[in-house]
Amino acid sequence: MPHFPPLSSDDDLKEIIKSAFDSDLPVDGSWGYTQASATKIEASDIPLPQIEHIFASMRAYTEMNMTREPQDRYGSINLNELSRETIEDSGHTYHKVTYEITAMKESIYTKFIKEYKEEYGKTTFDLNAHFKRRKEATLHREVTHWFSLS
Repeated sequence: MPHFPPLSSDDDLKEIIKSAFDSDLPVDGSWGYTQASATKIEASDIPLPQIEHIFASMRAYTEMNMTREPQDRYGSINLNELSRETIEDSGHTYHKVTYEITAMKESIYTKFIKEYKEEYGKTTFDLNAHFKRRKEATLHREVTHWFSLS
């Protein structure tokens, strides 16, 4: 399993999100690796689970792609929520959300896409074998995000 070092924000999370993703997400604080460094979710018309998923996707993309050397970058990054807890602590409410992240090295993914586009529809193309190899090349990781609700 590759190592994905935690990101740091120095309390400029909104600016990082705006700069990297051209998005005004209602978040503040840190990247949410622990309860002490929870991402603060501000009031919004966007449903809370949706904001959390968007932010978690941004964190995953930043960790697995944007901050890595080109040969170590991952693409086809997808998140699925596995579990969610609401925790009350010292007058604060937190969501502890666990996601499964799947991704593939960009270089490998590019080859699979090229193969699919060039070979699909040909009698010599084994579609089942293609998707089996893609599945085998997919990285699975489980991550937890802490969100502080205001």
